[in-house]
Amino acid sequence: MESDNAIRRGEEGILSRLRELYRMYGYACFKMSKFEEYDLYGQNKEFLVSDSVITFTDTNGKLMALKPDVTLSIVKNTVDVPGLVQRLYYNENVYRISDRTHQYKEILQAGLECIGDLGAYNLCEVLRLAARSLAVIAEESVLTVSHLGVISALTADLKPGADRMALLRCIQGKNPHGVRELCTQYGVPEGEAGLLVALTSAYGEAETVLPALRAAVPADLPQAASLTAALGELEATVALCGGIPGVRVCVDLSLTGDMNYYNGLIFRGYVKGIPASVLSGGQYDRLMAKMGKRSRAVGFAVYLDLLERLEKEGDFDVDVLLISEPDTPASLVADRVEALVEQGLRVAVQSSVPERLRYRRVETLTGKEGG
Repeated sequence: MESDNAIRRGEEGILSRLRELYRMYGYACFKMSKFEEYDLYGQNKEFLVSDSVITFTDTNGKLMALKPDVTLSIVKNTVDVPGLVQRLYYNENVYRISDRTHQYKEILQAGLECIGDLGAYNLCEVLRLAARSLAVIAEESVLTVSHLGVISALTADLKPGADRMALLRCIQGKNPHGVRELCTQYGVPEGEAGLLVALTSAYGEAETVLPALRAAVPADLPQAASLTAALGELEATVALCGGIPGVRVCVDLSLTGDMNYYNGLIFRGYVKGIPASVLSGGQYDRLMAKMGKRSRAVGFAVYLDLLERLEKEGDFDVDVLLISEPDTPASLVADRVEALVEQGLRVAVQSSVPERLRYRRVETLTGKEGG
């Protein structure tokens, strides 16, 4: 396929393929209202991408909000069923402030949630579906994966007064000097401090990064067992989501999230041509517990609005402009159009070249043999 930035044929086509992908793995469509009671979001603002929420007062006097997030609504409406795993996918509009325009925007978001008595396979399944989702979106992508159990183990026993969030920001920002300074300031023992510094640059293929980190864990470190367990779970999970064409899976232990809500596996997805992550997900057992649920949960969201950048940068309306001359039989045109569409190409049939149509290449069909 000819494609400078590897985008896969527009928002609606992507949505259709994502829906089919999720259904193949037993996920059912979850539909919801455009709004919820504001308290659901007001009590969980830290979980939201933006804490700015559009609100209105209902006829019964309740304060309502246009939905800024899907996961919170799904968690609110799921019921704990022992022994059951609930698989749900969605494509819904959410309403929040755009990073680009800094104004409220209606944003189409797709994703899935896996909720219930989850085991190792369920984590692998969701991570693999995240990788497959990136493959639907673009020809070249990177899925970065981390495990919050590693950072949790190393920061759980910080002394009173230590700013854990400042330390996490330095790790996320890949700032080893900042991490070292804060560890010194907070009196973090050298064994833990060395590992925290190592996390800032722990990026690459799992088979390279994880053994090196395991080897760096001092045997007498109090957290050694929990660290080894987290690294082992991460390695086992990542091992089952490789081999998807065009998707590079990398371990990035500087990847962090709000540990009031997230735990365990956490991941981000990137495609060529967009500087921000187009996919984000992880385990959120702590959110489930905060909302009174006993089930475990893992899921991800695909931010379809970001894909507009690729479409604009691509600067083409169609891949093939098919010029059909007056003597060209309709059957010949139809056959050629179908052949191109089967290749995943967008086709426009015209009798001449339109002035404002943007196309990658031109083909001309005539009624003559070999035309």
